Amino acid sequence: MGDLCVRDLCVRPAGEADLSALVRLRDDAARWMLARGITGQWRPGELDEDHFRRVMADGDGEVWLAEVGGRAVGGWELWWEDEAAWGPQPPVAGYVHRLMVDRDAAAPGTGRLLLTAAERRVAEVGRTCVRLDCLAGNARLNAYYEAEGYRVVGHKEGKPQPGGAPPKSFTLREKDLREKDLREKDLRGKDLREKDLRPYSP
Repeated sequence: MGDLCVRDLCVRPAGEADLSALVRLRDDAARWMLARGITGQWRPGELDEDHFRRVMADGDGEVWLAEVGGRAVGGWELWWEDEAAWGPQPPVAGYVHRLMVDRDAAAPGTGRLLLTAAERRVAEVGRTCVRLDCLAGNARLNAYYEAEGYRVVGHKEGKPQPGGAPPKSFTLREKDLREKDLREKDLRGKDLREKDLRPYSP
């Protein structure tokens, strides 16, 4: 999948020049959670530029960035395997990690658009489902993914965490793309016309 724009939101693969923006997005998302009493999920300072650099360099992972007017407003990691959470699996899925949105700059519904872009990428490479793990104790986030069509398929106790954080327990969720209409949704929940999703040109 090349660079795409949905109205003012442009999505593209992240590069070396985006590392500081990715760290900012992750730390800001962690602070937003803590300010609302969501503990046990993310902490500021857990991940540095080297983390995202390693994912970019790994043939089993990608990092994507979303921008509005040249400002980074969201991002995510997409892995092609995740044995730490899911164990050995046949190559049928993509694994979404660290879906991040800048709450001060992004429009409502941006997270949903990023998730849809990730699903399109997975479908593009010929895989049939998207998987993610969600902190078991985060009821709000579990409800969000449930509403987006990600059903519970298992649980993972004591999953190792990056940055030396203690292991955590996660709910494993999966969405079968064969059962999903991949048309984009606009912020009001209506279908976007194909002209609203166009190749990106700077």
